[in-house]
Amino acid sequence: MNKKLLILLFSVVIFFSGSCVFAFGPSSSELHNGIDVSEWQGNINFAEVKQSGIDIVYIKSSQGSNYVDPYFKTHYENAKANGLNIGFYHFVTAYTEEEAIEEARFFVSVINNYASDCKLAMDFEQFGDLSVSEINEISTAFLDTVTSLTNKEVVIYSDASNARNVFGPELASKYHIWVADYYVSEPSNGNWSSWIGFQYTNKGEISGIDGYVDRDYFTNEIFLSDSSPVNVDNLPNPSTNENCIIVQRGDTLSAIAEKYNTSYLYLAKVNNISNPNLIYTSQKICVPSLDDSSLNDTSHMLYVIKWGNTLNMISKLFDVPVQDIVDLNDISNPNLIYAGQILRIPVINRH
Repeated sequence: MNKKLLILLFSVVIFFSGSCVFAFGPSSSELHNGIDVSEWQGNINFAEVKQSGIDIVYIKSSQGSNYVDPYFKTHYENAKANGLNIGFYHFVTAYTEEEAIEEARFFVSVINNYASDCKLAMDFEQFGDLSVSEINEISTAFLDTVTSLTNKEVVIYSDASNARNVFGPELASKYHIWVADYYVSEPSNGNWSSWIGFQYTNKGEISGIDGYVDRDYFTNEIFLSDSSPVNVDNLPNPSTNENCIIVQRGDTLSAIAEKYNTSYLYLAKVNNISNPNLIYTSQKICVPSLDDSSLNDTSHMLYVIKWGNTLNMISKLFDVPVQDIVDLNDISNPNLIYAGQILRIPVINRH
């Protein structure tokens, strides 16, 4: 057969198979404008967010088996006070089914006694050297445990590639998908026939939020059939002081930093690691967080340092002298701050 004809036929097969298998749309016609937030957004004016037309906000509650997002409670209370529909998501870091069950129990312990309007979400996106079957087993263990403990529906958050190539048909038959696919009018997928959430950009801009925020569309199927508070007994009490992990074979400080939305230099500093390129199996690495008293102290506000920030920039942003920030945070070198580091910013009464 003519070589050019073969190439043409192959291209046609790819085009039609791709368009038939991978394109999919919302589960229903009515769409709700949404965002999802974490400590990266810092303090949020949810009154302005509501006025901007946002109806749903997904809030990061936790990560791993003992890390609570330091803004979880504040984001929840302020979003609720302004009449927004709320959902919670947990960032999974498990490498075994046993760890997945532990993380599920921890997630539920963090959101215990809090009311969610939307399905509880699993965010599992960094897999290390796990196989596809292991990823699906871990996901199933986490999702089934959360469902069993709370008696509430759950949803899988995933980028389009993982939703197509990693999360399998069995998961797709049991759980809905909240898919991330940027700069397209319709997301692509292979195992789900429709989505109930579509994160269409990570560079959204909304009044009331400093910097970028993820923007989403949600269908009516994102809502829980029972939005009463989670009420589960005999769960571990969440700790917000610090998250410590044990280094596994193949781990790097950079990969650990990426998991916890910080920088490897900051982790090296707070863990007294002289050579960031040299960590050891079984070594304990801790990621400092904040306790609730820090969030409720009205003498200061919190700010998560972003890539490219300097103290001078932050000083101008909040109209606070650099030295005041240095003193409150015990910063030894004002020229050395790190992305992911949380600063206390003095609240100055100018009246």
